[in-house]
Amino acid sequence: MDHHYQETSFGIFKFGASPTGLSMLNYVDDSAVPKGALQKKTTNKIILKAVRQLEEYFAGKRQDFDLPLDFSEATDYYRKVWQELINIPYGRTTSYQFIAEKLGDKNAIRAVGQANRRNPIAIVVPCHRVIAKNGDLQGYFYGLDFKRKLLALENPKSFGEQGALF
Repeated sequence: MDHHYQETSFGIFKFGASPTGLSMLNYVDDSAVPKGALQKKTTNKIILKAVRQLEEYFAGKRQDFDLPLDFSEATDYYRKVWQELINIPYGRTTSYQFIAEKLGDKNAIRAVGQANRRNPIAIVVPCHRVIAKNGDLQGYFYGLDFKRKLLALENPKSFGEQGALF
C-alpha cells in the first residue's frame, strides 16, 4: 500500500491506496507525521486524484468524490454502512438510527456507530454527516469541533457558528 501525507486548509491528512482504490484518508496530528514526509511527492494516481478532490472539497468547489475505494479489509456489515454514508447528500445529515433501520435492524444503532468509528476513509465516506436522532452532534473520531467545521463547510446556514455580537 502506498502512503502520502498532505497538508490542507483543514490540517494534515494521511492518504493510503492499494492497487484497486483509496483505502485510507485520515486526519493526523502534525506530531504523528514522520520527519520529511510532507516534502515527499507521490506518483500514485489514486492518491494524486484524492488529494486534488479533497482540496477542491475544502475550497467549496466539490460536493461529490469520484474515486475508486478499497474496503477489502472490512466486514460485510461495515461495507454496507459505509455505502449508506456515501449515499448521504452533500450538505445533509441523517441519523444513526435511520441507517440502522435502512439496513434492516432498528436496534443496530451502536453497530452503525462502530462502523462509523472504524471508517478508514474520512470525509470521502462522510461519517461526519451522521448525527443523533434528536439533532445533536455525536461521536466523531476527530472531535465534535472538526465535525461541526465539516458540516458548516457543507451547509453554513444550518451548521455555521454564531459570530460575536460586539
